[in-house]
Amino acid sequence: MAGFFPVNLSIQIMIRLFLFLSVIVTLFQQANAQDITLELGPDNIGINQVFTITVTVKNERLKSYANFPEINGFNKRGTSSSSSTNIINGQISSTQSITMNYVPQREGTFVIPPFTMEVNGKDISSPGKNVKVGPPVKRKQRTDPFSRDPFEDLFGRKTQPKEFLDIKEDAFLALTVDKGEVYLGEGFTATLAFYVSESNRAPLQFYDLGRQVSEIVKDLKPASCWEENFSIENISGEPVVVGGKDYTQYKIYQATFYPLNLEPVIFPETGLELIKYQVAKNPTFFGQNRKEDYKMFYSKPKTVAVKELPSHPLKDLVSVGNFRLEESIDKRNIETGQSFNYTFRIFGEGNISSIDMMPVPGHANIEFYEPNMEQKINRSNNKVTGSKSFSYFGIPNEPGVYHLGDYFSWIYFNTVIEEYDTLVSTISLRVTGESRKNERILSNDLGPFYDRIEFEDNALQKRNRSPFVNIFANSIILIMLAGAGFIAFRK
Repeated sequence: MAGFFPVNLSIQIMIRLFLFLSVIVTLFQQANAQDITLELGPDNIGINQVFTITVTVKNERLKSYANFPEINGFNKRGTSSSSSTNIINGQISSTQSITMNYVPQREGTFVIPPFTMEVNGKDISSPGKNVKVGPPVKRKQRTDPFSRDPFEDLFGRKTQPKEFLDIKEDAFLALTVDKGEVYLGEGFTATLAFYVSESNRAPLQFYDLGRQVSEIVKDLKPASCWEENFSIENISGEPVVVGGKDYTQYKIYQATFYPLNLEPVIFPETGLELIKYQVAKNPTFFGQNRKEDYKMFYSKPKTVAVKELPSHPLKDLVSVGNFRLEESIDKRNIETGQSFNYTFRIFGEGNISSIDMMPVPGHANIEFYEPNMEQKINRSNNKVTGSKSFSYFGIPNEPGVYHLGDYFSWIYFNTVIEEYDTLVSTISLRVTGESRKNERILSNDLGPFYDRIEFEDNALQKRNRSPFVNIFANSIILIMLAGAGFIAFRK
């Protein structure tokens, strides 16, 4: 038995060798892990050919990709996809690609600028290129007897092209408003959203939303309204119930509008285009199992009626909404000559931007200065809320008790009770000390020139002129008269 390893020892060595080889294979696979490339089509094509941009992912599934770029002079004409798996010497590699087809609009040389696409969460860049589109290219017939038909299978038989089914989608685009009738200046919220039923089986995908939403907003935004845009940046689904049925709502555009005149607010029909995939009738493990197509969804038009406010002397000036008052003062007991700060804060639901404070009545007993203003607007939960603060600086000149409600009040139209309402200050200010009325008069000094008035004589005095001035003025007058006579004589 000498010179041979024990059986147990040989098995241990084999296990260790197998584990070592497994580690080597794993490291090799990681070295050849996910590889993503962007490939652009040829530099020269005919007007009857297509230009392509292909995204290829190796050794990993193509999970997600951003929109293909727009190319000036070309139109997008759908995508095609392919995948393959190779086993060479026990090493498995896979490739999956998606290709966007571009059809040229005219002949000429077109520039594809550098661009970046996000593929599987990574940014992949392309330097771009120039593409020359020439006259139509004559399609060549296959004459090589050894060339194979791409539809021939391994047994030399031709397979039928895949048949794709157009599955009926259970989804719709809708514009909704939270009020069908509003007062002049009263806000209402309009929401454009795409709804997909939980039972939908048709594959749908948004694309080119930035451009589409920009065009939609131009169509929908009424010129006769003040707009507070909710600025939707990320479109995410929210579960909602419509007609007793579960849907996922994707808000595309939302804004609160405040009518500026009595014309009805009309929202026209608008459309949103989505990618809709047709599904292979007989899907296979390899190859293309769905085909990209486009579907346009349209919303129905909407109208919001605008009614006039009830009669009131200030109906053309008041704000409309549901507001409350929040006020504060830093001192309630002060002496004459001391200063205080008072804040009149209006908050609630309505057009915060249009709120303007009524002028404070002038009064010699208290001096008020122009206020500092602060505005906050919140757009959430399908409503526009916020506040507007007016901060005043005041100095009392006479002692006494002052009710600030005599100075500060704000009239608005309350949409809850549908009546005019007034927010009035309830704070009282107690002032003690000596009167500053005389000090205030003395403080208004007009300067040393006016101080001389009481010391000057108010009797009229004759103003003597120099003889030279009189002679010179008379000479000028005589010359002018002579010139006028000469001109008249010539005529």
